[in-house]
Amino acid sequence: MKPTSRRTLAAVITCVAAAAGAAASATPAAAAGAVPVPVPLGGAETALGMELPEIGGRVPLPTPGAPEGPRYVEGRLIPERAVPQLPVSAGLPGAGLRAPLPEALGDDFNHLGLDAPASDLRTLGPGLELDAPLTPPDAQAFGLPGLELPQAGVVTPLLQTVPAANLGAGRGL
Repeated sequence: MKPTSRRTLAAVITCVAAAAGAAASATPAAAAGAVPVPVPLGGAETALGMELPEIGGRVPLPTPGAPEGPRYVEGRLIPERAVPQLPVSAGLPGAGLRAPLPEALGDDFNHLGLDAPASDLRTLGPGLELDAPLTPPDAQAFGLPGLELPQAGVVTPLLQTVPAANLGAGRGL
């Protein structure tokens, strides 16, 4: 093997290994469906000399699905769902807040916490139903189709989710 071929092969292997490492590090965020977003307030705590709330959130990653194809129905010339609905799965953003509460009698602190986890969101885009202005072939009319009024309709979009939140107070920070 020539030295240039060896160098080329080594470069290709290095690039493949780097791409595999990047894909492996990106997989957990994509697999989770949401990316954590912390809000750093450490500098403000130091500058103000006081305890500030801890704030964080989660931003969902939308993932499109495969639309259902058209279905052929007896008695119609154009299949159902001529323009299919596109499903998209994502989530509502989540948030977390934990704030210190000074105790009225004493020097200790309690905390107030709000946790709104990222919840799943399922959507279907609008679709279109069409039917031709012709009937199926009729044996009584020598196999010719008859005329009818054209039909068109819009399939309404769909949105499904179950949001939740927890509010609580407790001892300590």
